Amino acid sequence: MLDSLFSSGWWTDERILWVFLLAKILLFFGVVFGVVAPVMIWVERRVAGLIQDRHGPNRVGPFGLLQSLADGIKLFFKEPLLPSQVNKPYFLLAPIFAVLPAATAFAVIPFGPPTTLGGFFETPQRLQIAELNVGILFVMAVTALSVYALVLAGWASNNKFSVLGSLRASAQMISYELAAGLAIVSVVLLSGSVDLVGIVESQKEMWHIFPGILAFIVFLPAIYAETNRTPFDLPEAEAELVVGYHTEYSGIKFGLFFLSEYAIMTTVSAMCVLFFFGGWEFLPGLNWDQIGIDVVESLFGTLLAVFWFCFKVSLFLFLFVWVRWTLPRFRYDQLMDLGWKTLLPIAIFNIVLTAGIIAFT
Repeated sequence: MLDSLFSSGWWTDERILWVFLLAKILLFFGVVFGVVAPVMIWVERRVAGLIQDRHGPNRVGPFGLLQSLADGIKLFFKEPLLPSQVNKPYFLLAPIFAVLPAATAFAVIPFGPPTTLGGFFETPQRLQIAELNVGILFVMAVTALSVYALVLAGWASNNKFSVLGSLRASAQMISYELAAGLAIVSVVLLSGSVDLVGIVESQKEMWHIFPGILAFIVFLPAIYAETNRTPFDLPEAEAELVVGYHTEYSGIKFGLFFLSEYAIMTTVSAMCVLFFFGGWEFLPGLNWDQIGIDVVESLFGTLLAVFWFCFKVSLFLFLFVWVRWTLPRFRYDQLMDLGWKTLLPIAIFNIVLTAGIIAFT
Protein backbone atom coordinates (compact mmCIF):
# COMPACT_ATOMS: atom_id res chain seq x y z
CA MET A 1 0.00 0.00 0.00
CA LEU A 2 2.83 2.42 0.89
CA ASP A 3 4.57 1.60 -2.40
CA SER A 4 1.43 2.46 -4.32
CA LEU A 5 1.11 5.79 -2.49
CA PHE A 6 4.71 6.76 -3.28
CA SER A 7 4.45 5.63 -6.91
CA SER A 8 1.12 7.39 -7.49
CA GLY A 9 2.65 10.79 -6.82
CA TRP A 10 0.49 11.49 -3.76
CA TRP A 11 3.61 11.99 -1.61
CA THR A 12 4.76 15.31 -2.98
CA ASP A 13 7.66 17.15 -1.31
CA GLU A 14 5.25 19.64 0.24
CA ARG A 15 3.06 16.91 1.74
CA ILE A 16 6.09 15.07 3.11
CA LEU A 17 7.23 18.26 4.86
CA TRP A 18 3.76 18.75 6.33
CA VAL A 19 3.71 15.17 7.63
CA PHE A 20 7.21 15.67 9.07
CA LEU A 21 6.01 18.85 10.82
CA LEU A 22 2.99 17.03 12.27
CA ALA A 23 5.25 14.20 13.46
CA LYS A 24 7.55 16.72 15.19
CA ILE A 25 4.59 18.37 16.93
CA LEU A 26 3.18 15.07 18.19
CA LEU A 27 6.59 13.73 19.19
CA PHE A 28 7.95 16.84 20.93
CA PHE A 29 4.80 17.74 22.85
CA GLY A 30 4.04 14.09 23.57
CA VAL A 31 7.52 13.61 25.04
CA VAL A 32 7.46 16.79 27.16
CA PHE A 33 3.91 16.59 28.51
CA GLY A 34 3.46 12.83 28.41
CA VAL A 35 6.91 11.57 29.41
CA VAL A 36 9.24 14.25 30.79
CA ALA A 37 6.74 15.89 33.17
CA PRO A 38 5.46 12.62 34.77
CA VAL A 39 8.98 11.19 35.00
CA MET A 40 10.34 14.41 36.53
CA ILE A 41 7.58 14.34 39.16
CA TRP A 42 8.63 10.78 40.03
CA VAL A 43 12.34 11.72 40.05
CA GLU A 44 11.65 14.70 42.30
CA ARG A 45 9.84 12.56 44.85
CA ARG A 46 12.43 9.82 44.76
CA VAL A 47 15.33 12.26 45.12
CA ALA A 48 13.46 13.98 47.96
CA GLY A 49 13.18 10.61 49.67
CA LEU A 50 16.90 9.91 49.26
CA ILE A 51 17.94 13.35 50.54
CA GLN A 52 15.58 13.09 53.52
CA ASP A 53 16.65 9.48 54.25
CA ARG A 54 13.26 7.91 53.56
CA HIS A 55 11.48 5.96 50.83
CA GLY A 56 9.90 7.86 47.97
CA PRO A 57 6.94 6.52 45.96
CA ASN A 58 7.51 2.77 45.67
CA ARG A 59 4.07 1.12 45.63
CA VAL A 60 2.44 1.85 42.25
CA GLY A 61 4.35 -0.02 39.56
CA PRO A 62 8.03 -1.02 39.65
CA PHE A 63 10.00 1.44 41.80
CA GLY A 64 6.84 3.59 41.96
CA LEU A 65 7.16 4.58 38.29
CA LEU A 66 3.39 4.56 37.77
CA GLN A 67 2.72 6.85 40.74
CA SER A 68 2.54 9.94 38.48
CA LEU A 69 0.03 8.17 36.23
CA ALA A 70 -2.09 7.25 39.24
CA ASP A 71 -1.97 10.84 40.51
CA GLY A 72 -2.91 12.16 37.06
CA ILE A 73 -5.93 9.85 36.89
CA LYS A 74 -6.93 10.91 40.40
CA LEU A 75 -6.74 14.61 39.51
CA PHE A 76 -8.66 14.06 36.26
CA PHE A 77 -11.59 12.38 38.01
CA LYS A 78 -11.75 14.68 41.01
CA GLU A 79 -14.89 16.75 41.42
CA PRO A 80 -14.39 20.14 39.67
CA LEU A 81 -14.99 22.42 42.64
CA LEU A 82 -15.71 26.07 41.91
CA PRO A 83 -15.66 28.37 44.98
CA SER A 84 -18.51 30.84 45.13
CA GLN A 85 -16.36 33.98 45.35
CA VAL A 86 -14.25 33.42 42.22
CA ASN A 87 -14.56 35.25 38.92
CA LYS A 88 -15.57 32.15 36.98
CA PRO A 89 -14.44 32.86 33.35
CA TYR A 90 -10.96 34.08 34.32
CA PHE A 91 -10.62 31.47 37.05
CA LEU A 92 -11.11 28.73 34.45
CA LEU A 93 -8.90 30.38 31.83
CA ALA A 94 -5.86 30.83 34.10
CA PRO A 95 -4.71 27.14 34.05
CA ILE A 96 -4.97 27.11 30.24
CA PHE A 97 -2.95 30.33 30.02
CA ALA A 98 -0.32 28.65 32.24
CA VAL A 99 0.17 25.76 29.79
CA LEU A 100 0.12 27.81 26.57
CA PRO A 101 3.40 29.77 27.08
CA ALA A 102 5.20 26.59 28.11
CA ALA A 103 4.04 24.78 24.97
CA THR A 104 4.64 27.77 22.67
CA ALA A 105 8.17 28.43 23.90
CA PHE A 106 9.03 24.77 23.55
CA ALA A 107 8.02 24.88 19.87
CA VAL A 108 11.18 26.80 18.86
CA ILE A 109 13.67 24.68 20.83
CA PRO A 110 15.88 22.64 18.45
CA PHE A 111 16.58 19.20 19.88
CA GLY A 112 19.28 18.26 17.42
CA PRO A 113 21.24 19.40 14.39
CA PRO A 114 19.62 19.96 10.98
CA THR A 115 19.45 16.49 9.42
CA THR A 116 18.47 14.64 6.26
CA LEU A 117 17.38 11.65 8.40
CA GLY A 118 19.82 9.32 6.70
CA GLY A 119 19.15 10.70 3.22
CA PHE A 120 15.33 10.72 3.43
CA PHE A 121 15.32 14.47 2.73
CA GLU A 122 17.39 16.13 0.02
CA THR A 123 18.15 19.16 2.21
CA PRO A 124 18.74 19.12 6.00
CA GLN A 125 15.60 19.72 8.07
CA ARG A 126 15.62 21.32 11.48
CA LEU A 127 14.51 19.29 14.50
CA GLN A 128 12.28 22.06 15.82
CA ILE A 129 8.61 22.77 15.24
CA ALA A 130 8.84 26.48 14.39
CA GLU A 131 11.95 27.54 12.47
CA LEU A 132 12.43 31.14 13.62
CA ASN A 133 15.58 33.09 12.86
CA VAL A 134 14.92 35.17 16.00
CA GLY A 135 14.33 32.17 18.26
CA ILE A 136 16.19 33.59 21.26
CA LEU A 137 13.95 36.67 21.35
CA PHE A 138 10.82 34.58 20.90
CA VAL A 139 11.70 32.20 23.75
CA MET A 140 12.44 35.01 26.18
CA ALA A 141 9.25 36.87 25.26
CA VAL A 142 6.97 33.84 25.53
CA THR A 143 8.41 32.48 28.77
CA ALA A 144 7.84 35.90 30.35
CA LEU A 145 4.13 35.62 29.46
CA SER A 146 3.65 32.74 31.91
CA VAL A 147 3.41 35.22 34.77
CA TYR A 148 0.11 36.52 33.38
CA ALA A 149 -1.52 33.18 34.15
CA LEU A 150 -0.38 33.45 37.77
CA VAL A 151 -1.65 37.02 38.06
CA LEU A 152 -4.97 36.02 36.49
CA ALA A 153 -5.30 33.02 38.81
CA GLY A 154 -4.62 35.12 41.92
CA TRP A 155 -6.93 37.96 40.95
CA ALA A 156 -9.79 35.70 39.78
CA SER A 157 -9.66 33.62 42.97
CA ASN A 158 -10.71 36.58 45.16
CA ASN A 159 -8.60 35.10 47.93
CA LYS A 160 -6.05 37.06 49.94
CA PHE A 161 -3.43 34.31 49.79
CA SER A 162 -3.87 33.95 46.03
CA VAL A 163 -3.63 37.69 45.43
CA LEU A 164 -0.46 37.98 47.52
CA GLY A 165 1.05 35.04 45.62
CA SER A 166 0.27 36.60 42.24
CA LEU A 167 1.72 39.97 43.32
CA ARG A 168 4.90 38.23 44.42
CA ALA A 169 5.07 36.41 41.08
CA SER A 170 4.77 39.70 39.17
CA ALA A 171 7.46 41.45 41.18
CA GLN A 172 9.75 38.44 40.93
CA MET A 173 9.34 38.15 37.14
CA ILE A 174 10.10 41.86 36.59
CA SER A 175 13.15 41.70 38.86
CA TYR A 176 14.74 38.65 37.26
CA GLU A 177 13.59 38.93 33.64
CA LEU A 178 15.84 41.97 33.27
CA ALA A 179 18.88 40.11 34.56
CA ALA A 180 18.14 37.05 32.39
CA GLY A 181 17.67 39.19 29.28
CA LEU A 182 20.93 41.06 29.84
CA ALA A 183 22.77 37.78 30.43
CA ILE A 184 21.55 36.54 27.05
CA VAL A 185 22.83 39.71 25.35
CA SER A 186 26.38 38.49 25.96
CA VAL A 187 25.46 35.14 24.35
CA VAL A 188 24.27 37.03 21.27
CA LEU A 189 27.52 39.02 21.23
CA LEU A 190 29.61 35.84 21.46
CA SER A 191 27.69 33.94 18.78
CA GLY A 192 26.76 36.82 16.50
CA SER A 193 23.30 35.30 16.04
CA VAL A 194 19.82 35.31 17.58
CA ASP A 195 18.97 32.01 15.88
CA LEU A 196 19.09 29.09 18.32
CA VAL A 197 20.67 26.73 15.78
CA GLY A 198 23.20 29.42 14.86
CA ILE A 199 24.10 29.86 18.55
CA VAL A 200 24.85 26.13 18.85
CA GLU A 201 26.88 26.08 15.63
CA SER A 202 29.00 28.96 16.95
CA GLN A 203 30.08 26.71 19.85
CA LYS A 204 31.74 24.00 17.75
CA GLU A 205 35.19 25.18 18.77
CA MET A 206 34.48 26.52 22.28
CA TRP A 207 31.36 26.47 24.43
CA HIS A 208 30.04 29.81 25.65
CA ILE A 209 30.29 28.74 29.28
CA PHE A 210 34.02 29.64 29.26
CA PRO A 211 33.97 33.20 27.90
CA GLY A 212 30.46 33.73 29.26
CA ILE A 213 30.82 32.33 32.78
CA LEU A 214 29.51 35.57 34.33
CA ALA A 215 26.46 35.46 32.06
CA PHE A 216 25.75 31.89 33.17
CA ILE A 217 26.13 32.83 36.85
CA VAL A 218 23.44 35.49 36.29
CA PHE A 219 21.21 33.43 34.02
CA LEU A 220 20.94 30.31 36.20
CA PRO A 221 19.39 31.92 39.32
CA ALA A 222 17.28 34.16 37.07
CA ILE A 223 15.57 31.20 35.40
CA TYR A 224 15.10 29.55 38.80
CA ALA A 225 13.28 32.70 39.90
CA GLU A 226 11.16 32.79 36.73
CA THR A 227 10.05 29.18 37.23
CA ASN A 228 9.18 29.88 40.90
CA ARG A 229 11.33 27.01 42.10
CA THR A 230 13.02 26.82 45.49
CA PRO A 231 14.74 28.92 46.78
CA PHE A 232 12.63 31.40 44.75
CA ASP A 233 9.22 29.87 45.41
CA LEU A 234 7.79 32.82 47.34
CA PRO A 235 4.66 33.10 45.11
CA GLU A 236 3.52 29.72 46.43
CA ALA A 237 5.26 29.59 49.82
CA GLU A 238 3.30 26.91 51.70
CA ALA A 239 4.21 28.16 55.18
CA GLU A 240 3.10 31.72 54.38
CA LEU A 241 0.45 31.63 51.62
CA VAL A 242 -1.01 28.09 51.78
CA VAL A 243 -0.04 27.45 48.12
CA GLY A 244 -0.27 31.00 46.83
CA TYR A 245 -1.96 31.71 43.53
CA HIS A 246 -3.48 28.20 43.16
CA THR A 247 -4.91 27.96 46.67
CA GLU A 248 -8.46 27.69 45.29
CA TYR A 249 -7.59 25.25 42.50
CA SER A 250 -8.12 21.50 42.62
CA GLY A 251 -8.50 18.55 40.28
CA ILE A 252 -7.39 18.85 36.68
CA LYS A 253 -7.06 22.65 36.92
CA PHE A 254 -4.41 22.25 39.62
CA GLY A 255 -2.81 19.52 37.51
CA LEU A 256 -2.43 21.92 34.57
CA PHE A 257 -0.48 24.36 36.75
CA PHE A 258 1.69 21.49 37.89
CA LEU A 259 2.24 20.31 34.31
CA SER A 260 3.15 23.78 33.07
CA GLU A 261 5.78 24.15 35.81
CA TYR A 262 7.66 21.06 34.62
CA ALA A 263 7.24 22.02 30.95
CA ILE A 264 8.81 25.43 31.65
CA MET A 265 11.60 23.71 33.61
CA THR A 266 12.33 21.59 30.53
CA THR A 267 12.33 24.65 28.27
CA VAL A 268 14.70 26.72 30.42
CA SER A 269 16.99 23.71 30.94
CA ALA A 270 17.18 23.36 27.16
CA MET A 271 17.94 27.10 26.95
CA CYS A 272 20.90 26.68 29.34
CA VAL A 273 22.29 23.86 27.21
CA LEU A 274 21.78 25.78 23.94
CA PHE A 275 23.23 29.06 25.21
CA PHE A 276 26.21 27.89 27.27
CA PHE A 277 26.92 24.18 26.90
CA GLY A 278 27.18 23.63 23.18
CA GLY A 279 23.69 22.26 22.55
CA TRP A 280 24.12 18.88 20.85
CA GLU A 281 27.88 19.34 20.30
CA PHE A 282 29.98 16.60 21.91
CA LEU A 283 32.62 18.24 24.11
CA PRO A 284 34.31 21.66 24.36
CA GLY A 285 36.79 21.85 21.49
CA LEU A 286 35.79 18.39 20.26
CA ASN A 287 32.75 18.34 17.98
CA TRP A 288 31.14 15.40 16.19
CA ASP A 289 32.96 16.07 12.90
CA GLN A 290 36.34 15.79 14.63
CA ILE A 291 35.57 12.28 15.92
CA GLY A 292 34.27 11.16 12.53
CA ILE A 293 30.51 11.13 13.21
CA ASP A 294 28.26 12.77 10.61
CA VAL A 295 25.25 14.17 12.45
CA VAL A 296 23.64 15.64 9.31
CA GLU A 297 23.61 12.82 6.75
CA SER A 298 23.80 9.80 9.09
CA LEU A 299 20.66 8.75 10.96
CA PHE A 300 22.78 7.15 13.69
CA GLY A 301 24.74 10.39 14.09
CA THR A 302 21.54 12.42 14.33
CA LEU A 303 20.10 10.13 17.01
CA LEU A 304 23.39 10.27 18.92
CA ALA A 305 23.39 14.08 18.85
CA VAL A 306 19.75 14.21 19.99
CA PHE A 307 20.51 11.77 22.83
CA TRP A 308 23.51 13.85 23.90
CA PHE A 309 21.42 17.01 23.94
CA CYS A 310 18.66 15.33 25.98
CA PHE A 311 21.29 14.00 28.40
CA LYS A 312 22.58 17.53 29.04
CA VAL A 313 19.03 18.80 29.54
CA SER A 314 18.32 15.99 32.02
CA LEU A 315 21.36 17.07 34.08
CA PHE A 316 19.89 20.56 34.45
CA LEU A 317 16.49 19.11 35.33
CA PHE A 318 18.17 17.07 38.06
CA LEU A 319 19.87 20.26 39.26
CA PHE A 320 16.40 21.83 39.70
CA VAL A 321 15.41 18.93 41.94
CA TRP A 322 18.67 18.90 43.89
CA VAL A 323 18.53 22.64 44.63
CA ARG A 324 14.91 22.40 45.78
CA TRP A 325 15.74 19.91 48.51
CA THR A 326 19.06 21.51 49.47
CA LEU A 327 18.58 25.27 49.82
CA PRO A 328 16.09 27.10 52.07
CA ARG A 329 13.67 29.70 50.73
CA PHE A 330 14.84 33.31 50.47
CA ARG A 331 13.25 36.03 52.52
CA TYR A 332 11.33 38.47 50.30
CA ASP A 333 13.75 41.36 50.83
CA GLN A 334 16.67 39.02 50.07
CA LEU A 335 14.95 37.98 46.86
CA MET A 336 14.58 41.57 45.68
CA ASP A 337 18.12 42.54 46.75
CA LEU A 338 19.63 39.62 44.86
CA GLY A 339 17.83 40.54 41.65
CA TRP A 340 18.32 44.32 41.64
CA LYS A 341 21.54 44.84 43.63
CA THR A 342 23.59 41.78 42.64
CA LEU A 343 22.51 40.04 39.43
CA LEU A 344 21.53 43.14 37.45
CA PRO A 345 24.85 45.02 38.02
CA ILE A 346 26.82 41.84 37.22
CA ALA A 347 24.83 41.38 33.99
CA ILE A 348 25.48 44.98 32.90
CA PHE A 349 29.20 44.70 33.72
CA ASN A 350 29.34 41.41 31.80
CA ILE A 351 27.90 43.01 28.65
CA VAL A 352 30.53 45.77 28.76
CA LEU A 353 33.29 43.22 29.44
CA THR A 354 32.16 40.87 26.64
CA ALA A 355 31.82 43.72 24.14
CA GLY A 356 35.29 44.99 25.06
CA ILE A 357 36.89 41.57 24.68
CA ILE A 358 35.23 41.05 21.28
CA ALA A 359 36.20 44.56 20.10
CA PHE A 360 39.89 44.29 21.05
CA THR A 361 40.61 40.66 20.15
